[in-house]
Amino acid sequence: MKKIQYYISALLLFAVVAFSSCSEDKLGPTIFPDVDETLDPNSYSYQLDKFLKDNYLDKYNLTFLYKMPDISTNMNYNLVPAQYENAVDLAVLCKYLWFDVYDKLAGEEFLKLYGPRILLMVGSPAYNTSSGSETVGLAEGGIKITLFKVNAMNVNNFYMMNDLYFHTMHHEFAHILHQTKTYPSEFNTISVGKYDATNWTGRGDEVCSKGFVTPYASSEYREDFAEVTACYITYTQDQWDDLMDKASRGWTTVTSETEDENPDAAYYSFYYFAKNDTEADRTPIYPGDERFISTITNEDGSVVRYWKNERDADGNRVIVYAVEDNDGVDGAEAILQKLEIIRQWFRSAWGVELDELRQEVQDRQKSYDINALRKWVYDIQ
Repeated sequence: MKKIQYYISALLLFAVVAFSSCSEDKLGPTIFPDVDETLDPNSYSYQLDKFLKDNYLDKYNLTFLYKMPDISTNMNYNLVPAQYENAVDLAVLCKYLWFDVYDKLAGEEFLKLYGPRILLMVGSPAYNTSSGSETVGLAEGGIKITLFKVNAMNVNNFYMMNDLYFHTMHHEFAHILHQTKTYPSEFNTISVGKYDATNWTGRGDEVCSKGFVTPYASSEYREDFAEVTACYITYTQDQWDDLMDKASRGWTTVTSETEDENPDAAYYSFYYFAKNDTEADRTPIYPGDERFISTITNEDGSVVRYWKNERDADGNRVIVYAVEDNDGVDGAEAILQKLEIIRQWFRSAWGVELDELRQEVQDRQKSYDINALRKWVYDIQ
């Protein structure tokens, strides 16, 4: 013990002397060179760099990184940089579908105050080997947003762009907003006991019947909040209506028996068909089966569905029945309750009308001309 105390005393004495000596000396030149922020008009990336400086750095004090400096990434992942052409496309789309929308509805000062300070593009996804999932977006401490998988972009595939990028933009920004001003704790009580942070990757579309918009939403409260926000903003009306329809139905676990599929694989269905009305003869319908025929509404208002090219012994078309919803949750109502909390929170915390925000995004998503947006970059002299 005495020896330890001696070493501590000696170190303290050295620190005092060192501090005293340093405080009397003049500081020499820095070992770090000055960074020249002047853009080189002759560089290959000048047009994009100029666009990013004018539209993000100078306007919102946001650094837009697409060359993927090592210090900005998680070294536990094997990542590749974004391709230049894809970086151009996502830079203009981020402006048009995200920043310009909030600028229009909430004002430029809103993004200066609450927008991210760093936006990083990464070409590849971040694979999580332990869970078998991949990360396509991150929001870190209300400061930085990372968009992964940029090299997989196909600007001609709206649904792919929506799923990977537009959705991710609004999901991650929702995280930044609730990290700045917390959302009402009432949100966390709606689906209490139904979250699964470990096994959510094994869930499918059936989670909507339990009140979740996506399997990822069922992982934890905060992801649920961000997913409802992003889905409502970016889903087309047809997609949202389909979600509500699925959420209001019952689901059952079935097993594939086809030769080219794993017979133990779990699937989910919200319809099944029968060649007669006996319960024993009813068989689940696999998701995505295209033999399903459109609905027929009877005079009494009841809905009947039929199975294509299937006939019973009497030559009648096979009737399709709905799976009984017996999970004890009104999935559609739970999602709408969450949405209303988010709607009120956007209004009270940020002065933004969520439905106006959604309409603006919907209008832009359906009508953007990528070639016209690219000119914002490629026409720079």
